[in-house]
Amino acid sequence: MTESTTPNPAPSAPETPASTPPETPAAPEPPAAPAAPEAPAAPAAPAAPEAPLQTDIMAGPGGVMTDEVGVVTGELTLRSELGADGSFVVKVQYKDADEWYVVTGAKGTVKDPADLAAVHAVVAGILNRPEG
Repeated sequence: MTESTTPNPAPSAPETPASTPPETPAAPEPPAAPAAPEAPAAPAAPAAPEAPLQTDIMAGPGGVMTDEVGVVTGELTLRSELGADGSFVVKVQYKDADEWYVVTGAKGTVKDPADLAAVHAVVAGILNRPEG
């Protein structure tokens, strides 16, 4: 007699759910700061010209060349003026006179109105020659 045997399946272990680490509660987020309302950008107003800069100088030998009257000599007043568009002009007059003359070659533009002071200082330094 032949006996046939069927394999007995191994008893299965009861299924347990996969273990997951416990969730850690997230730290509460700080409340968001309220957004400041944006003001509409105001159109840029043209820069107002600054007050002219003035310095008394003594012209050196050869004087100061001007566009209107040629060379001026002696005690002079140097004046740097700034236009609203950033243009500048340097003028000169005999001390205490009424007429102003444009210094030849002393016109230009600056990007920042504060730069006029540097231009004025350089021109005054070049033209002021009290000792000749």
